[in-house]
Amino acid sequence: MNKNWIIHPTILTGQTVDLLPLQKEHFEELCLAATDKELWKHTPKDCSDKEIFENVYSASLIEREKGNEYPFVIYHKPTKKIIGSTRFFEIFPEHRKLEIGWTWIVKEYWGTNVNFECKFLLLSFCFEGILRKDKIQDNGTTRNAAYFSILDDEWEDAKTKLITQLYKQPKASR
Repeated sequence: MNKNWIIHPTILTGQTVDLLPLQKEHFEELCLAATDKELWKHTPKDCSDKEIFENVYSASLIEREKGNEYPFVIYHKPTKKIIGSTRFFEIFPEHRKLEIGWTWIVKEYWGTNVNFECKFLLLSFCFEGILRKDKIQDNGTTRNAAYFSILDDEWEDAKTKLITQLYKQPKASR
């Protein structure tokens, strides 16, 4: 695998948020933001516990070094705070494929355009269906995951529609 498919450091810059490469020095601020159990209610793993969070955090840095993931912190420009995380994962350069997800954002920014802008930035950087029962969660249940696909020749039209939608959303100015 070509571990340089996404060159480090990659910074994705938006109007309200920047996606910065996850670094060791982000740990304390991000860990504090992750303590709300409600953030993890619909995810495969509850990372509100500091020890679990630290294990996932460390694994993310290792997986980036291997070229399997590229984790970001979500930096909210107006408040100058880290308010969550998102990533590229399941990176397969030989198939020109990766997935977008593992996104979590502190509750204060739910219902704003923060998540929308994050996804827009990730989609702008790169370019499949429902994965049925693809993950077993900590509580033993299985998870279905919806995936969206954009082919390179569809991107310009999709990008225009996303930009239009982005600026219709209420501003995330909290």
